[in-house]
Amino acid sequence: MPRPFVERTGLQYLEDSHGYARLLMPLAGNGNHVGVLYMGAYTVLAEAVAALPGISFLDTERHFPILKDIYVDFHRPAASDVTAEYRLSDSEIKGLLADLERKGSATYIAEFPMHDADGAHVATGKVTVKLLSHGWNK
Repeated sequence: MPRPFVERTGLQYLEDSHGYARLLMPLAGNGNHVGVLYMGAYTVLAEAVAALPGISFLDTERHFPILKDIYVDFHRPAASDVTAEYRLSDSEIKGLLADLERKGSATYIAEFPMHDADGAHVATGKVTVKLLSHGWNK
């Protein structure tokens, strides 16, 4: 579920399913003074596209995600909307759930390209997502 901060960016959920997310960050409202996407908009896109696949399979009454770190490698400016997608495999999900049950935490690293409207690779996101059990204290 989007939060007000993310909603203000106009981030669009193109596809959101079990272990998968494909999102679009619009240029409109997120462009800088020279007409290209703000770096901060790339960061919001990276955070959301990395975290949503993990959130999709969590029992949120028992578990929650946090970001451990985020890195956006900027390749070239985008004067258009930018999309990104990330998928966790069924075996990765199974392993993450087993770790959550066994030790109360699990971690995955999402690495993915971001593309402009013409399909050019404009940035690469690398996000470490930690899944924690409520009451986890280590």
